[in-house]
Amino acid sequence: MILDGPLRQHARSRPGHPALVHGDRIVDYRELDALVDGQVDRLSALGVSRGVAVGVALSDRIDHVVAMFALARLAAIHEPLDWRWAPGEQEQVARRFGARIVLVEPAAPALGVPTAVVDDAWSAPAAPGRGTRRGEGDEDGPLVVSLSSGTTGEPKGPLLTHSQLVARFRVFWINLGLSSRDRFLSCTPLYYGGGRAFALMMLYSGGTVVLCPPPERPEGLCRAAGVYEATATFLVPTQLRRLLALDDATLAPIRALRVVVSSGSALHPAERRAGLARLNKNLIQYYSSTEGGGVSYLESCEPDGRDASVGRAVFGVDVQCVDDADRPVPAGDVGRVRYRGPGVAEGFFQQDSASAFRDGWFYPGDLGSLDPDGYLSLRGRSKDVIIRGGVNIYPADVESTLLGHPGVADCAVVGWPSSERDEEIAAFVIAKPGESLDEAELLQLCVSALAAYKQPKRIFLVAELPRNSLGKVVKADLVATLPILP
Repeated sequence: MILDGPLRQHARSRPGHPALVHGDRIVDYRELDALVDGQVDRLSALGVSRGVAVGVALSDRIDHVVAMFALARLAAIHEPLDWRWAPGEQEQVARRFGARIVLVEPAAPALGVPTAVVDDAWSAPAAPGRGTRRGEGDEDGPLVVSLSSGTTGEPKGPLLTHSQLVARFRVFWINLGLSSRDRFLSCTPLYYGGGRAFALMMLYSGGTVVLCPPPERPEGLCRAAGVYEATATFLVPTQLRRLLALDDATLAPIRALRVVVSSGSALHPAERRAGLARLNKNLIQYYSSTEGGGVSYLESCEPDGRDASVGRAVFGVDVQCVDDADRPVPAGDVGRVRYRGPGVAEGFFQQDSASAFRDGWFYPGDLGSLDPDGYLSLRGRSKDVIIRGGVNIYPADVESTLLGHPGVADCAVVGWPSSERDEEIAAFVIAKPGESLDEAELLQLCVSALAAYKQPKRIFLVAELPRNSLGKVVKADLVATLPILP
C-alpha cells in the first residue's frame, strides 16, 4: 500500500538509520520493518485483512507506531481510540465505527468488544524471511477513521485514504520544511490527528521520530530536545505557553531547533511575538483540521501586521469565505470558511456528510475573512466543540454523563475562556424538582466516567438555561457569564 511502501525502501537503503527513539530504546529501519511484519502476522491470524477496522487504544510508545504501519501494510482500517478513555467510552466508539478487534495495553480493563493485548509476545519481530511481504505497490485505499467533532458537536469519523494522507505530507515538506534529515520530537499523543500525521510523515520520509509524549512537563521537553539533538517539533499553544514561563537557559534547546510548528488553535498576536523572541526564531503557525488537513500557515518572517491572521493557503489548497448561499464574500468580510485540496477527506465514515462536505469543499465550521493578499483571519467557530489545550472535546460526551445522574433534569456544557488552555470546560446543570444536587458529587461522576481532559473545571447549579424561540439552549449566553480564567 502507498503509506507502507517507503518503509520497505528505507529498510533496504538505510537499514541502520534510527527510525524511532523512546527513552533508551532505538529502533532502526531494519528492525522497524521486522516489527511491522511481526504485528502483520499476528493481526492476520486474528482475521484482520483488507478493509477490516481495528481499534488502536495504545499509549504513545513504539508499539503504537508499529501497529499503525502494520494495519497500513494489511490494507486494514485504523480506528484510533484514546487509551485514556474510560472503558465505556472506548467500547462505544469501537462499536460505532465497526472495529473487529481493539489493540489494548497489558493492564487495560476489559471491554465489551474483542481485544488483543499488545505485550512483549505480541510485539516480537517476525523471523528473518518469514514476514508477510506486503507494501510494495502503489494501490490506494481506506487508511484511518480519524475522530472529529464534525459540525454538530457529535463525534464523527472522516475516512482518510493512503493518498490523502500523503497529500498532507507534501504540505509538511513544502510549507513547513520538514525532511528525512530531521529528528522530530513527538510531544503530542499519537491518538490525535496532528501527533499521528507528523509521526507517520517523518517515517514515510526516512527521518527519525523521538517519542516524548504527554504528560511530559515543559522542562522535560527542553531536556529531551537537547539530549536527542532534535531538529523539529509540533506543539499545541498550551505547551507553548507553558514553555514561555521558563527561563532562557532552560529554553536553550528549544531555541536550537530548526523549526517549531504550532497548531491546534490560533496563537494570540502577543503570544506569537513572544514565541518568536524567546522560543524559536522559526515558529510557524499552522491552521488545519482533522477532516481536511492543512489550510494555511503563517511563517516566522511575516510582519507584525499579520499577527492576527493564520496566514495564507498551504500548497495545493484553495480557501474561501462564503455566505449562506456558498458565494464568496468580499475581501475583509466575514463568512464561513471552506477549502478543498487533495488531502481533504471525501466524507465521514458511515455517517451523514452533507453539512460539512459539499461539491468538493470541506466546511470546518469556522468563521473567517480573507484580505486582498490572501491572508486568512479566523473570527470564531460556528460549532460548539471545545478546544482545550489543542484537543477537541465534544460537549455531548460530558452532557450525556451528567444527564446520567438521577437528579439531573437538564444541562449544557460550554467552553470556558482560558489564557493558558484556550478553553476549560464549564457545565450548567438544572436539578429535577425536589432534588438537591451537589457540585462535588457531580464532578466525581465525571471523574469516574470521563478521561481527565474531558472533566469540567466547574459545575454551576442553575434554575434555568437560556433558550431561543425554538427552545434551543443559547450557549453563548452561558459563556458570557464566565470570567476569563488565568
